[in-house]
Amino acid sequence: MTDTTTLPRLNRSLVPDADRRLLELPEKAVQFGTGAFLRGFIDFFVDAANRQGTFDGRIVAVGSTGSGRDEILEAQDGLYTLVSQGVVNGAVAQDTRVVSSVSRALSANAEWDAVLAVARSPELALVFSNTTEVGIVLDESDAFEMSPPKSFPAKLARFLYERASAFEYDPARSVVVVPCELIEDNGAKLKAIVRAHAERWRLDARFLAWLDAVPFCDTLVDRIVPGAPKGAEAERLRETLGYDDGLLTTCEPYRLFAIRGDAALKARLGFADADPGIVVTDDITPYRELKVRLLNGTHTAFVPAALLAGCETVREAVEHPLVGRLVKRLMFDEIAPTVPAPGAEQFARDVLDRFSNPFIRHALVDITLQATMKTRVRLVPTIERYAAAHGAAPPALAFGIAAYLLLQRPEHDALRKTDDQAGPVRAAWAGLAPAGAIPDDRRDEIAAELVRCVLSDVALWSTDLTAVPSFGVSVTASLLGMLRDGVPAALEALLAAPARPE
Repeated sequence: MTDTTTLPRLNRSLVPDADRRLLELPEKAVQFGTGAFLRGFIDFFVDAANRQGTFDGRIVAVGSTGSGRDEILEAQDGLYTLVSQGVVNGAVAQDTRVVSSVSRALSANAEWDAVLAVARSPELALVFSNTTEVGIVLDESDAFEMSPPKSFPAKLARFLYERASAFEYDPARSVVVVPCELIEDNGAKLKAIVRAHAERWRLDARFLAWLDAVPFCDTLVDRIVPGAPKGAEAERLRETLGYDDGLLTTCEPYRLFAIRGDAALKARLGFADADPGIVVTDDITPYRELKVRLLNGTHTAFVPAALLAGCETVREAVEHPLVGRLVKRLMFDEIAPTVPAPGAEQFARDVLDRFSNPFIRHALVDITLQATMKTRVRLVPTIERYAAAHGAAPPALAFGIAAYLLLQRPEHDALRKTDDQAGPVRAAWAGLAPAGAIPDDRRDEIAAELVRCVLSDVALWSTDLTAVPSFGVSVTASLLGMLRDGVPAALEALLAAPARPE
């Protein structure tokens, strides 16, 4: 076996001569974010368009989280390797490419002046972002003179103002903003927040008029991009590649980029014909419903139970004798029937195949990032739709919510990633049953009160979930079963019951 510690680091000197022209293309886009998803999605599409000669531009990546990815990108001349692996039409499919669409990376915190200089570039045409669903919010503490403002929308407002003022508010110098955050009407919501910042900061009225010429696209994105491989798989890939790559990224073959727009917008984007996975259409609602409910919603619903049952990856969960059955019950019995889009059941079958991809190690713990917000966006509408149709709570979804509640206990901290909105849930646990064993004689009381307190929090869920018929009772029963008998036994009891209430 090759000693991978001695391999050269990926840089422009390793790029084949035939592809060197791609490294000299002008900077025509900026993206806020340097994470795995943008590398496996936006940067992949732009790279494909550049190779076909249809976009002919590179992306400046702006990091804001302090992850250090911007430094790695800079050290690798903006290059990284994307490995797509999966099963397509029954056959193993693998594609490995060095993505060259990123020209350089900047730190918003350390290089804000350089970020603003990008805004003044005459050739800039597109702005991309992926700051997670909690990124598109109005932070009223943001100020124009901050370097940089804290939130992404405020950064974008300041960036766009820099561009507008540099070009005397010429509408012909507007850009297209393409957010990839997984919230409904993401473009419209982002534009409203940018405008709110402009008004709060009392910016030139000409800027507000200029914003009207800036398209903010509503989008739906779909691709599983776990990111960097680990352990033996990482070593195997490095040995195969023959070089080291600090941003080696894995993804599945499937991809869908649905963008709301017309033919004029499609032409302006410049990259939309580069891949069959890109769809520009006047209605992205069906794509969104299928993806958010059946793929993301299923993820959010089963992951807490899977983690508490000892699973570590999505594939391991769907192959688990109990968790795998929970996944199918969630998808086919409770979620798919509530999705108002054609082809829901077939999409669910396809998603199940994607979850079982033998080449993708999708860590369950990664899916817990901002789990409370994801639960509100992805599951609450489905819970309400199911109850409206059946007059009762969806049992498997109630079980998933109970497992989410249990996962917020301090003894499970290692199984969770950052969740900025979970404070009320953890506070409820702290008030009712601090860390440690829950007394048997108070277990029923504590479970019932915790569920009532959390589900009735309208600020958390945008609705009172205790008003959903039998939902509180169902969640409480599942939580009690987990506390009394453990998650596997409680799950076995759920699966022994009818899939739908009689």
